[in-house]
Amino acid sequence: MPHAVRPRTLLRPGPVPAPRSRTPRVRSLIDADALRVLHRAARVLLDDLPQLTDRLVAVLQEQEPAYRTAVEGDAVATWQEVHRSLRHSISSLLDPRGAREGARRCSWKIGATRAEQGLPLDAVLHAFRLGGSLVWQGLVDETSRAAPEDVRLLVHVASDVWDFVDEHSTIVADAYRQTERQLAWRRENRVRLLAAALLDGTSRIADLPEAAQALDLPEQGRYVVVAVEGARSAGCTAAQAALAPGVRVHWHTGMDTDHGIVLVVEGDAAAIVPDEQPPGVRVGVSSVVEGLAAVGEARQLADTALRLCPGQGGTVRLTEHLPAALVASSPDLAAALADRLLGPLAGLEPADAEVLLDTLATWLACDGSAQRASRRLYCHRNTVLNRLRRYEQLTGRSLSRPTDLIEAGLALTAHRLLNP
Repeated sequence: MPHAVRPRTLLRPGPVPAPRSRTPRVRSLIDADALRVLHRAARVLLDDLPQLTDRLVAVLQEQEPAYRTAVEGDAVATWQEVHRSLRHSISSLLDPRGAREGARRCSWKIGATRAEQGLPLDAVLHAFRLGGSLVWQGLVDETSRAAPEDVRLLVHVASDVWDFVDEHSTIVADAYRQTERQLAWRRENRVRLLAAALLDGTSRIADLPEAAQALDLPEQGRYVVVAVEGARSAGCTAAQAALAPGVRVHWHTGMDTDHGIVLVVEGDAAAIVPDEQPPGVRVGVSSVVEGLAAVGEARQLADTALRLCPGQGGTVRLTEHLPAALVASSPDLAAALADRLLGPLAGLEPADAEVLLDTLATWLACDGSAQRASRRLYCHRNTVLNRLRRYEQLTGRSLSRPTDLIEAGLALTAHRLLNP
């Protein structure tokens, strides 16, 4: 009995698979032929590399002004850079895997070097595109000369050439921008170090020309230093607002205080900083010094003036408060003076002592006029005089004696500085 034969469709249910396409096989053959043509032409270009380099350098000089300047500055270095880049590019067409890392390192170095030299990035990228065009044209020309019938095959490897150009343009751009950021950080850090040395008074004479160039200020000139506090939220923007418009200044930010090195071009230095400041902004202004070498001294004077500035804000110019500055510059002596002149008031109730001190300070601010002081204190003139006599009785000092009067004023300044 014959065996039953099942239909083939019962053995493998479902749709019948489509016939296997032969396109990949054809494509692989085309790719192999195209690579053969590419490699043959690339080897010729590699043997003719010096002449190819000469042509690219000539094209760069003609079409890219930045490279024209580079060639004029150092023709040998530019030629070697172009030669090295072309060698890596063509070698990558012959051996993509083996030459890849070397080509990347070469492109990265070119981007970094050109950033250090200040050559525009657009010029460097243009040079890479020109190099890619020259290599491609060289491949086409060589194939047309040696085997014209194979030129059509190059279209299948064109993407390899231009993918290489795109990849290495990206590498160059990344290297350029990273180097540019590093250079900017170094410049900013160097400027900051130079400014800090000037303000600290530790700058060397040999560094002054570099500092002048970095800060864009003349080495020889008249300067004041401005110390600003209370502008932390806006940094130097708020500090700049503390100065008159158009002032030429370099700002150096600190933890709590910004310092401005201000060039006094002409006229009175007092006009540089307005008297009125935003609430809470305190400004101390040094006296005028000669040259950047004296900026450290001016910074100390500005800090002293800043210590004299009231907590609510305002501007204090050192030249207008020299006696008080003497007190502020020596805290130990200031404390001794305050204790000697105001110590006897310690036995009073704090409120009573404060009334006497406030009356004395107001009377001194009114040039010794009890009438004017009474209007400020909202009390009778005799009340002012009685409080002053009580101060004299408690301290044994006479406000009609010039020496005692001067000491009393300095003691009040010391008290305010020691008890802000």
